Amino acid sequence: MRLQSVVGIALLVALCAISAQAQSSSPFNLHIGGGIGVPLNPTANFAGISGTFQIGAGPNLSRSSSIVGEFLWQGLPPTRDTLLPIVNALCSTNVISPPSLCSAASIIARNNLYALTANYMHHWDGRRYGVYVIGGGGWYYRHAQLMNVTVAPGTVCEPAWEWWGYPCQGGSVSTSNVLATKGVSSGGANGGIGTTIKLGVGDSSVKFYVEARYHYSPQGGRISTQIVPVTMGLRW
Repeated sequence: MRLQSVVGIALLVALCAISAQAQSSSPFNLHIGGGIGVPLNPTANFAGISGTFQIGAGPNLSRSSSIVGEFLWQGLPPTRDTLLPIVNALCSTNVISPPSLCSAASIIARNNLYALTANYMHHWDGRRYGVYVIGGGGWYYRHAQLMNVTVAPGTVCEPAWEWWGYPCQGGSVSTSNVLATKGVSSGGANGGIGTTIKLGVGDSSVKFYVEARYHYSPQGGRISTQIVPVTMGLRW
């Protein structure tokens, strides 16, 4: 399922929950939010700032303690300095052809982080404002892919193209050629702090939140993943 579908379903769930006006004594918690993720070294040596998205839910143990299961997506767009050594090597071995396409602009690079975590949240809620700390651990998966355009758009897909391994889509040769793809995964941990502002009046438990959290995963011990997503959204 594409990320857009996941986000759409999550937003639908959020709207349904808000319309139900969950009560402060609810045995469950739910949140959805997005923002900007900032990579830290050594991740920052290879990836830049990008968007982030999170959604989670879990049981409330008491008025101040909750368990939160969470899904996180974080984009990790490669920096130009990261791509240049790869492009130079591919150009020197004629992997990218014709030579006129041999540049950093000819490379399509995708890198994303996905995480499923279980967390403990302790919160102090006032009549309107609140603060909380959250932390836990789970599984982190980082997937990277390098592609380049080698076929003119609209090229008719004849049997010879398939023979040489080019995929066909809608009767035309796909313009995307995968050069390399790799996924690494490992356990990891996170911890952070957030603030909330209660929305509405009465017993409504819907809150707007702003949160900063540090995530760490060794990812096999070579290049660890370290990011700080700053997110905002709704909690109830």
